[in-house]
Amino acid sequence: MFGLEALDLARIQFAFTVSFHILFPAITIGLASYLAVLEGLWLKSGEDVYRDLYKFWSKIFAVNFGMGVVSGLVMAYQFGTNWSRFSDFAGAVTGPLLTYEVLTAFFLEAGFLGVMLFGWNRVGRGLHFFATVMVALGTLVSTFWILASNSWMHTPQGHAIVDGRIIPVDWLAVIFNPSFPFRLMHMATAAFIATAFFVGASAAWHLLRGRDNPAVRKMLSMAMWMALIVTPIQAVIGDFHGLNTLKHQPVKIAAIEGHWENSPGEPTPLILFGLPDMQAEVTRFKVEIPVLGSLILTHSLDKQVPALKDFPPEDRPNATIIFWSFRVMVGLGLLMIAAGLWSLWLRRDNAIYRSRPFLYLVLWMGPSGLIAILAGWFTTEIGRQPWVVYGLMRTADGVSNHSYAQLGFTLIMFVVVYFALFGAGLGYMMRLVRKGPYTGEGQEQRPGGPGRKRTPARPLSAADDGQEPDSTSLTEEH
Repeated sequence: MFGLEALDLARIQFAFTVSFHILFPAITIGLASYLAVLEGLWLKSGEDVYRDLYKFWSKIFAVNFGMGVVSGLVMAYQFGTNWSRFSDFAGAVTGPLLTYEVLTAFFLEAGFLGVMLFGWNRVGRGLHFFATVMVALGTLVSTFWILASNSWMHTPQGHAIVDGRIIPVDWLAVIFNPSFPFRLMHMATAAFIATAFFVGASAAWHLLRGRDNPAVRKMLSMAMWMALIVTPIQAVIGDFHGLNTLKHQPVKIAAIEGHWENSPGEPTPLILFGLPDMQAEVTRFKVEIPVLGSLILTHSLDKQVPALKDFPPEDRPNATIIFWSFRVMVGLGLLMIAAGLWSLWLRRDNAIYRSRPFLYLVLWMGPSGLIAILAGWFTTEIGRQPWVVYGLMRTADGVSNHSYAQLGFTLIMFVVVYFALFGAGLGYMMRLVRKGPYTGEGQEQRPGGPGRKRTPARPLSAADDGQEPDSTSLTEEH
């Protein structure tokens, strides 16, 4: 069907499930740190707006965290079902790294998550803040181990091959492989940016509907400060990451650039747009700027960038896909930088909260961070092909011996179940976002906080939509 083989279906299935999964950890990483900042600011300033925002976003965090855990379990099983040969070959490295993630990050998050979500009125303020910080730290530790494993697959080192299997001989070299620092910083920063625009878009949505209050303004302000400061930093990190990739995976860079061959003695141009043709070995309809490719990729005016024709056809990734996925990522990044600069210009007279064109831009860019993350992962993972462990094992050699019919059936089932299950979860999360933060306007102010007595929360109340009557006044009276 459609000219696809069992290998193609296995790759599509993994790409589909991991694409769904990455959306949830990205928001979890950013929201956990955001909650830690909000509670810290509340403890320092005593301003209720930070407490109100904490309670609002903690509900969304709880739903998002749950969906991330469920979708992540599927990823682990796929290594043994669809990619058993890869697991047999490299499991001595990837297995322990994923185990370390569970033993450190997941246990850290699980240990303090209950206190963070349900201990707001049952433990002291210091302990509750400590729990929030530990959950935020756990999300970053999880990112550390996952990126260590994935980065090793791109730039493997610290191992030996014994009897056809990879055996780790230097764990520090395995973990801190050449691409790991850049990929870790790039992903963590991307998660913060994606969360900032998610938070900013929710604030813009409420402001555009006339729901102007201190909590909504604070949401927008904090989100745009993050966009202003962090997006240019991400661009610098991306530059260093690109230089690292040029050193260790030059064919990936050539494919990203749609660059097929060099002219003797001439610097490499930058192709802005075009359509790489893998069969004809040419980029059609290209629009290019002379010399700029050499300047950006080698930081010189005369050095050449490796070209696709410098590598055998069987070792080339699909340039048609990653040429455009990379440009989607970069284009959205430039829009994010522009939005941050525009917000700074509008702050001069608080127009940031009134400018409808700006608010609509922020609203439309709500999913931009997540789309950029997906585009970035498509670029780096498809760009690694045809290798599953770069230079050591080809993807075709790592797939399990399943039939086309088996993989096709499971892929269809995954699509149906994922859209039904996670579609419902995302719908509920968006309903919480649309409700907006509690501000006490027109309602009796809810007392409580870390260290203040109140009826213990029910487990599901961590994601309560606030529709049920508050019983606080009764517990306080007695």
